[in-house]
Amino acid sequence: MDHTLSLLPFLFIIIISSFHVLPVSPTPSHKLKSATTIRKLNRGGPYIGLVTVIATEENAFLRSVDFRPDPTHPFLDLSGRRFRIGKIHGKKVVYVRCGRGMVNGAAATQQMIDVFNVKGIVHFGIAGNMNNSMSIGDVSIPKQITNAGLWDWLNPDKVKGVEDIAYLDVGNYNVPKGDGDNELGSIGYNYEQLYSVTGHINAPQNVFWINTTQEWLHLAADLEKMELSQCVNASLCLPKKPKLVVGLKAATAYIFVDNAAYRNFLYDTFGVSSSDMESSAVAMTCASNGYPIIVIRGLSDLAGEGGDNTVHKFGSLAATNTAKAVLEFIRKLPPY
Repeated sequence: MDHTLSLLPFLFIIIISSFHVLPVSPTPSHKLKSATTIRKLNRGGPYIGLVTVIATEENAFLRSVDFRPDPTHPFLDLSGRRFRIGKIHGKKVVYVRCGRGMVNGAAATQQMIDVFNVKGIVHFGIAGNMNNSMSIGDVSIPKQITNAGLWDWLNPDKVKGVEDIAYLDVGNYNVPKGDGDNELGSIGYNYEQLYSVTGHINAPQNVFWINTTQEWLHLAADLEKMELSQCVNASLCLPKKPKLVVGLKAATAYIFVDNAAYRNFLYDTFGVSSSDMESSAVAMTCASNGYPIIVIRGLSDLAGEGGDNTVHKFGSLAATNTAKAVLEFIRKLPPY
């Protein structure tokens, strides 16, 4: 008997079994469809990238008649986020709502830079006011932003070193002042590590301030003359007209600041006029990749002011004024 023929049934079993064992990883059809759409969109670029944070800000932006969705590809859904494609004042834009926090801000910005043919990022939203000379409804376009949440919580028994840029002595806020030891000790504010396409590989630069793009700040300077909204509705208005200021400083951290003492500390120590949870992460991502960045934030509350925080009362107004500033900035951008 031919031994080859006798082995055929066993070979057949092995071959059939292998189909159940070997991994099969076809590309899902929706990914292929997305890749095709992205290629088509990018051939029509470049775009201005727009990144905001929460639904209140998105609603104010999308209510604007100046944003006109692309008739063929009005949006593309990626990683659980909706990237909206359209035009503002004849300029092509891609917009996304990133979600609250620094990780969301960095992730959405990096994805936008990696996927779409963008020439720069406009990041906008609402923020808390740290500056007593600013008011609810005002809009700030900062020149510098810091991550004020990168802390070294120091051992109170040890002498402070020189590694940190500033210190917060918790015991200074005891009531009555100086009464006993405070075991929380001190907080030392540390630096970010900036990896950049313009730097050396695996040799990050220690930075405390991230600069927004100087050319775009100069372009935004004329926005200080623009008219901003004063009223939420017919029965809820601010006591005076809001203003737009270019060239202040801002802080970002995973902290909603609703404490007057901490607000004053941030302003006195770092000179920051606004506080939010995303801007430095978006700016750092742009700086790392070598992309222009401008940040536009409307002030919704004075952190730590008595009574209920006004973010729920005036957040929509701050978002509306921010959206107005974003649209006007895009109008002033030169054709590309």
